[in-house]
Amino acid sequence: MDGPLVSVILPTRNSEGTIGVCLRSIVEQTYRNIEVIVVDNYSTDGTREVAAAYGARVFMQGPERTAQRNYGAQNALGEYLLFVDADFDLCPLVVEECVARCSGTRGQALVIPERAVGQGFWARCKALEKECYIGDDTIEAARFFDRASFWGVSGYDECLVMAEDWDLHLRVQASGARIGRVDAMIHHHEGRARLSDTVRKKFYYGRTLHLYLNKHRDMARRQLVLLRPAFARNARRLARDPLHAAGMMFMKACEFGAGGAGYAYGRWRRC
Repeated sequence: MDGPLVSVILPTRNSEGTIGVCLRSIVEQTYRNIEVIVVDNYSTDGTREVAAAYGARVFMQGPERTAQRNYGAQNALGEYLLFVDADFDLCPLVVEECVARCSGTRGQALVIPERAVGQGFWARCKALEKECYIGDDTIEAARFFDRASFWGVSGYDECLVMAEDWDLHLRVQASGARIGRVDAMIHHHEGRARLSDTVRKKFYYGRTLHLYLNKHRDMARRQLVLLRPAFARNARRLARDPLHAAGMMFMKACEFGAGGAGYAYGRWRRC
């Protein structure tokens, strides 16, 4: 097939209900020279069987997605690496635009804009929040890399379970790589989001937040704030949907508190 090989790397665990949509969107990309690598964290459902049915190369590795992603990259054959999650749905032009954007250059990484979709009140609040972040270079992070750029900074920091994407983006940028973006979108399927699940997740992520702060304290001061500048820039959009805007801010306050509690717990336990 024409064009350089792109390795799409997907870390997962117990995602039988969502991974098929993601894999189908990869198979249906307009760019054809793709290999799919699924790194499964010892799922107890049918995740691996679904992945194999779509022709993915399936590996077993844990304990966290950073280690899974690095393991997938170590086994990848592609000139380019694209990292996705099992609840993603890629628009058909994503890989084609990424390859075209990187063609003929080295030291390149790309941001792919992301929209959230889902059912229920909290999913719509999350979707509104993510709409505000499109084009915000303090929030969006690259997920498409040429191999040299990715391994030039040793890949993902496996000590991080929160902000690992921001951390990689900043290290790749500091290495001198050019960070660009494409227009094709990724849709993040939130499902029927529940506030309690979001709070638990932010507490869990917050346990390694101190490690990120130690590495990128100045940038973290811009990223880890409750009232982000992105909300002010999108004030008119938020005003057109006051109910979900209010829900979004309540959700953010809960996440902020849970992340802070996780941070305190992580510092105490030295997670």
